Amino acid sequence: MAAKATAVMVDADGREVRVSSAERVIFPASDHGPEITKREVVEYYVAVADGIVRALRDRPTALERWPKGVLPGMTLTARDATHGRGPQGDAFYQKRLMRGMPEWARSVRVHFPSGRVADELCPDHVAVVAWAAQMGTVTFHPWPVRRADVDRPDELRIDLDPHGATGFADAVREAEQVRALLEELGLRGYPKTSGKNGVHVYLRIEPRWTFTDVRHAAIALGRELERRSDRLTTAWWKEERGDRIFVDVNQNARDRTIASAYSLRPKQGAPVSFPLSWDGLAAVDDPMAFTLRTVPDLLASQGGDAWADLDAQPHSLEPLLDLWRADLERGLGDMPYPPEYPKMPGEPKRVQPSKDRRNKQG
Repeated sequence: MAAKATAVMVDADGREVRVSSAERVIFPASDHGPEITKREVVEYYVAVADGIVRALRDRPTALERWPKGVLPGMTLTARDATHGRGPQGDAFYQKRLMRGMPEWARSVRVHFPSGRVADELCPDHVAVVAWAAQMGTVTFHPWPVRRADVDRPDELRIDLDPHGATGFADAVREAEQVRALLEELGLRGYPKTSGKNGVHVYLRIEPRWTFTDVRHAAIALGRELERRSDRLTTAWWKEERGDRIFVDVNQNARDRTIASAYSLRPKQGAPVSFPLSWDGLAAVDDPMAFTLRTVPDLLASQGGDAWADLDAQPHSLEPLLDLWRADLERGLGDMPYPPEYPKMPGEPKRVQPSKDRRNKQG
């Protein structure tokens, strides 16, 4: 037990971060490898400093904290720690600033759809990331905005989520549809593994449009993808998706976030959401190729972050908004928001289709 309480100092690009209970097991031994300690989690984030800071820099970031470790039987509560009541499960989402935040860490106030507000951490140095990892953070969930303007996203995020009998290989294949469509519109997307079975594609945009505009652009993109492939769907209700890849357009709604590039995911073996080139993604057959133990060496062998130039050329959203306007002329409007959102302007009826039919029959 004494070893579990050992504290060590980790150098994070010139700043010392104290890691308490450094030998606490965060990921137990599994078929994917030996156990992983808290110290190793912190040291991993220091090792991928350039990539993780690029992904998080100046972004309000929710922290997915597993302070007891990602152990069998642990639960992740759906409730976030923003209500002043503390965590409600073994793991939880931390949106408000934690006590003991280093004086050199920065934050910004964000507004949620509910009308509540919170001051969220805005990492701008790997020491901030290391400190959050020391506090039990496994996964970082940044907003698609920067600290300078929290109401104008600079990122459109495309989440390809396998459903039914589909899996990772299907998501990789359908990501080529995303690539082709974006290139036709003069846009460049950047793919990464989700760290689970999906694929994410990011589009850097000029911070000129609202969350609603960006979500509408994502809806239009998803609908155009549906027209091109019967293996893709934007159906919000699971009963309508079948064995298809779900294009989750609601990941672009305010306060919906995706695990950042280089984030660990709370699964056996500590998989990583890993950025790739398009050719690199096409060559991947197992997302577990990218883990805490493999990623630092992979970065060294491939010459660094595949997303190093992500910020170099922000795009206009207008090509996608043109698709949205064309859909409006076809009579296609908005889509349902997630259930925790208040009724949104222009949103259609938010009722599960099978239940809606029963109501009509009644």
